[in-house]
Amino acid sequence: AVGMEEKPRVLILGGTGFIGRNLAEFLVSNKLTSKVRVVDKVPPATAWLSDRHKAIFEKVEFRSANLINPSSVQRAFDDDVPFDLVVNCASESRLGLMEAVYNEGIVKLSVNCAKEAARRGARRFIELSTAHIYAPDKVASTEGCKTSPWTDIAKYKLKAEHEISSIDGLNYVVLRPAIVYGPGDRTGLTPRLLVGAVYRELKETMRLLWSAELRTNTVHVTDVCRAIWHLRNTGDSGQVFNLADKGNTTQGQTTEFVSQVFGIQYEFLGSVISSVAKVSLPEICEELNEKHMEPWSDLCQRDGIVNTPLSPFLYEEQLYNKHLSVDGSAIESTGFSYEHPHLTVDSLKEVVEGYAAQGLFPRSLLS
Repeated sequence: AVGMEEKPRVLILGGTGFIGRNLAEFLVSNKLTSKVRVVDKVPPATAWLSDRHKAIFEKVEFRSANLINPSSVQRAFDDDVPFDLVVNCASESRLGLMEAVYNEGIVKLSVNCAKEAARRGARRFIELSTAHIYAPDKVASTEGCKTSPWTDIAKYKLKAEHEISSIDGLNYVVLRPAIVYGPGDRTGLTPRLLVGAVYRELKETMRLLWSAELRTNTVHVTDVCRAIWHLRNTGDSGQVFNLADKGNTTQGQTTEFVSQVFGIQYEFLGSVISSVAKVSLPEICEELNEKHMEPWSDLCQRDGIVNTPLSPFLYEEQLYNKHLSVDGSAIESTGFSYEHPHLTVDSLKEVVEGYAAQGLFPRSLLS
């Protein structure tokens, strides 16, 4: 373990993203640090920050950098005194891109940042990976379980983990969160919420592939931030920790909460019909997007929303019949506890209400 008794200096890479902005808020509002620097290629002004996060960003130092570029990484770290804690939240997170883009935006980026952290003598480097690297079994994966990444992002996150492990002089830990949700989420549970919103508008039953039992384990973004802070001086270098709440969240639970938020009906098609679908998943995906995108655009127009980063567009990877079943208990044996042990309908409402307050989600759907 490494000691950081005085308030540490923290560098958040990819800090205007979903987890990064919440981490900045956690550190600043709890007065935990002597300095926070946020580095990102997306400036706060164009990052769709909520008012709460805008206020936080006035209290941190922001530096613009493209972390795929090594000289840019050096400038990101440049300061009078080295940073104690370096947190890498930066990653290519968009779905449906070419593999070369993931290799650059995940592997190359993470290795650049980890090498620089080692060179500067950072006391701890925390790499955010993903629990999608485990084989998609129904039984919960622990940190030592077989890896078999089933999304493009996960494939390259695992590669990044391997490459970081061989960097000399790097004191690091890896976090593998389940599906992260909470204020500012756009890719975790939010696509499910947006599809639910569309079915409220269509006044139709929402039909879902596979069964209610499909595991879609979750962790609240605040718990991810709390775990990052906890691991600043806990755990041995090279240790890996899963993050997943106690709720063993399933597709059924998530869908039930989405239906409560929007007052819609839903049904699962079950494995027989869905198996037929498996053959033509790309076509089904395309059909669903055609069905969902126009009503969404109409809804936004009706509520005077000209521009929003939110979209119910679905990618094939989001429709796979693969369990994300994660055992997040190992970190608890180091003294960590989950503040959000279960997904709740209120935590999903908070996400859409936050976007409605920003004028990015149709408020008329929440009445």
